[in-house]
Amino acid sequence: MNDANRIAANRKLWDTRVSLHVGSKFYDVPGFLAGKSSLCGIEVAEVGPVEGKSLLHLQCHFGQDTLSWARLGANVAGVDFSPEAIAAARTLASQASLQAEFIEADVLDLPKSLDGRFDIVFTSFGTIGWLPDLDRWAAGIRLALKPGGFFYMIDLHKTFLILDMETGLMKYDYFGGAVPDEEVTARTYANGLAHEPLVEYWWNHTFERLFAALRSAGLHLTGFREYPFCVYELSGTMVETDPGHWVHESLRGRIPYMYSLRAEA
Repeated sequence: MNDANRIAANRKLWDTRVSLHVGSKFYDVPGFLAGKSSLCGIEVAEVGPVEGKSLLHLQCHFGQDTLSWARLGANVAGVDFSPEAIAAARTLASQASLQAEFIEADVLDLPKSLDGRFDIVFTSFGTIGWLPDLDRWAAGIRLALKPGGFFYMIDLHKTFLILDMETGLMKYDYFGGAVPDEEVTARTYANGLAHEPLVEYWWNHTFERLFAALRSAGLHLTGFREYPFCVYELSGTMVETDPGHWVHESLRGRIPYMYSLRAEA
């Protein structure tokens, strides 16, 4: 199987998940429409003021985070490869009376119309593992940024992602292999909601590979932080040590669960 077929399979998975996620407690769309932000807070503090700035959100799913940035004053655009997600994002923007541009596209092949338009490119939580080619991804980020703009990313840490989410025991190879991990899943991380069994593909990119891709694209790493907790309870088996800080009971804060980085054009 080639990467194009794997991406098509992942797209089917995410198309299937959209309606489940829109209706889930995990995403809390009613709360969002009432004014709640879907951003965890760390990214807001680290990105800084966005009033009047242009922001591109990659792999935006159905647009909650994109629209949360709009509420903070950014001029936003969101990109996702799932047509179901983009349709739901446009509906959510209308329901929330927020201005946003949502574009159905693969982030490995961003439309040329986005080149040089943005002060900030943003991505978060569970994104690059769905991508087979970080060089193309990073090159697209660089093209989308204005001179002096920056890329910001917050995501689950590689150390956390090689563990079994439920047990906290090592399950995956940090270094990955010649082909991505292939699994069949019948539920989503959003409250464990069930869907038809579907195959998914995941590429285990190392930090070395991530940093090399950004550097090759002409982006200069100016910030990197690691966090000894997760802001999401993803398994039903994690414990909350402080409000909004979740860890595996057996590991507590002895491993990094998340990281953030900033790279400037």
